[in-house]
Amino acid sequence: MLEVLFIGLSLGSVLLLVALGLAITYGAMGVINMAHGEMVMVGAYVTVLSGIWLGANIFVAIPLAFIVTALLGLLIEKLVVRKLYGRLLDTLLATWGIAILIQQAVRLEFGLSFFGIHIEGLGPGLQNVAVPEFLQGAFSIGGAEINRYRAFIILVTAILALLTWLIMYRTPIGTQVRAIIRNPKMAAACGIDVERVNALTFAFGSGLAGIAGVMVSGFKTVFPDMGTPMVVDGFLVVVMGGVGSLLGSVFSAGILGEINGLVASVTNDILARAVVFGIVIAIIILKPKGLFALKGR
Repeated sequence: MLEVLFIGLSLGSVLLLVALGLAITYGAMGVINMAHGEMVMVGAYVTVLSGIWLGANIFVAIPLAFIVTALLGLLIEKLVVRKLYGRLLDTLLATWGIAILIQQAVRLEFGLSFFGIHIEGLGPGLQNVAVPEFLQGAFSIGGAEINRYRAFIILVTAILALLTWLIMYRTPIGTQVRAIIRNPKMAAACGIDVERVNALTFAFGSGLAGIAGVMVSGFKTVFPDMGTPMVVDGFLVVVMGGVGSLLGSVFSAGILGEINGLVASVTNDILARAVVFGIVIAIIILKPKGLFALKGR
């Protein structure tokens, strides 16, 4: 039983990494970023490419993926999203288009495949990442075999969740983000540079998604379409927890991960996913603003 609970916790950790960026971005900017899943995919490919071309392991890939995806997110915000604030449907469609472009860029090796040039690690094929030897295998707790890599994912997620909380609640930029979440017009009237804060928020959320991609690459195959279902899972966590609520994202990710793990252990992954969707729908009906929605005045 402990093994199943641990698997559910590791699944919830990946969900939380994906959802943290969405919770901040959607809460502060009101943007449904359909390209967020592609940030996860890019992070996974950074891990693959850094291993092939730099001989780097997963520990080096974590900061690399954060930097690459944060810069990519910053570029997307400045060139596209910034021009569409307040236009929810337009933003959704635009970021969906960006997601498709990023997928195809990886699949076609940035267009070089048309010229017969192959970049090892890219293309439509499947890629795998080697996990460091000391993260392989399992260790025993109370007679239960605990996977080392899944324990590593939980540890990384806990550190990043704490770091995000510290940024949001113990730094000036975090105070500005929370002010924008509450009332962007009032925040602007108080002298907060809303555009700058939104850009940094979008970049930080994208960087977190990139780290999620690094974590996922250690136990899943890497391919161009891998991020598509993850953005859906991320929004499930955000909606269930409450828009803009970090605490809500943490608890909802843990709850959904454990439900998925428990149901999958008894039945199968498909039914487990259906049960998760059903629970989220029921919560939305009963509490439309989520379990831990920010209180308004």
